[in-house]
Amino acid sequence: MPLNAELGAFFASIPLPRYEGEPAAFREKMDAGMAMRPVMTEVPRIEDRTVPGPEGAPDLAVRVYAPSTEPGLPVTVFYHGGGFCIGSIASHDPVARKIAAAAECVVVSVEYRLAPEHPYPAAHEDAYAAYAWVREHAAELGGDPDRVAVAGDSAGGSLAAAVCLMARDRGIAQPTFQLLWYPGTGLDAGAHATKPNDPLLPAAALAWFGEHYFAKLTDEQRREYGAVGLAADLSGLAPAHIVVAGEDPLHTEGVAYAERLRAAGVPTGLDDHEDLSHGFLSFADFVPPCADAAASSYAALRDALAKG
Repeated sequence: MPLNAELGAFFASIPLPRYEGEPAAFREKMDAGMAMRPVMTEVPRIEDRTVPGPEGAPDLAVRVYAPSTEPGLPVTVFYHGGGFCIGSIASHDPVARKIAAAAECVVVSVEYRLAPEHPYPAAHEDAYAAYAWVREHAAELGGDPDRVAVAGDSAGGSLAAAVCLMARDRGIAQPTFQLLWYPGTGLDAGAHATKPNDPLLPAAALAWFGEHYFAKLTDEQRREYGAVGLAADLSGLAPAHIVVAGEDPLHTEGVAYAERLRAAGVPTGLDDHEDLSHGFLSFADFVPPCADAAASSYAALRDALAKG
């Protein structure tokens, strides 16, 4: 299916990213651009703080968003996208605000370590450490420790999925829910080559990200957490909702992961937006079809957290 006309027009009006050089330079440009973006979703309470990182690693910066001052709200730990190399709390501030407001939950957005300075498994261990801390300290944030979800887009979706596996294997409580927007799962089976021209995730971007974070590790070396779809056992994981985009080279990976979760007995919803591209969540403030697509996933998260 062709790319949605409104989204295509939006891409034609902005400079598209060029994935080359060192990620640090890319990050600087990204942060400078975000500093100029107006706030579109007001949230009553926003707090920057730190939480303990993995043993022997630095503390993690997090940004906490609360849609109200009421205690006992459900909580979502959110991991930003960016191929494990770029992205930040700042780059995904609009998304975190939307989640807090639309899903009526406290959002804890995590600033995990990035590659190439910190290759695999640094981001994964940071993601797990943040989730484990929130499970124990949700009440300090105005949240309910018995209703803690994980969510993420792209690389962040991969991290959210991995956290569920890590929590199961390490003996702590599963999240209430996992919401994964266009995650990479390792189940591509060559499908990347069939969609090489996604405006936000062209073939060159996939290679650039993989080179920096996974440092040319094989799929076998990445399992179980670096390629969640290759994990031998997916049973006992949190109910999931996976969102994919038809123009995205990661489309097949997300669909295949949903099928594997269902086969393992994990309740799993799937939203397939055939005419959208990778990264559409970040454009919901400007492109109505993206906003509509995002709304259904926010509703799935809100409903799951309300049920507890």
